[in-house]
Amino acid sequence: MKMKGSCHCQKVRFEAEGETADAIVCNCSICQRKGSILAFVPADKFQLLSGQENLTDYQFGKKTIHHYFCSTCGVTSFASGSTPDGTQMRAINLRCVEGIDLDQLNPHKVDGRSF
Repeated sequence: MKMKGSCHCQKVRFEAEGETADAIVCNCSICQRKGSILAFVPADKFQLLSGQENLTDYQFGKKTIHHYFCSTCGVTSFASGSTPDGTQMRAINLRCVEGIDLDQLNPHKVDGRSF
């Protein structure tokens, strides 16, 4: 499915092609605080439409994931990283995607605290 999303102020806007069936919620220290529902798409299925200049990159721990947030409104609409085999991925915050009925999602729980 094609997803269009943005941060709250809409300075950061994106499109992505992917599915929501494998959505996750994670209990790691940052995901638990943000409350994101995440869907993962390959980097080549993600396009940042606007707002590159508004993105601030936050990294912690092993510094393998780029947790981007809008420097104007503070919303994290996506993150970037790679799979163990090196495939570049984007983690889309489904709470920032237009037209998704969040009540229809059945996200899998991931124990990110254990990683």
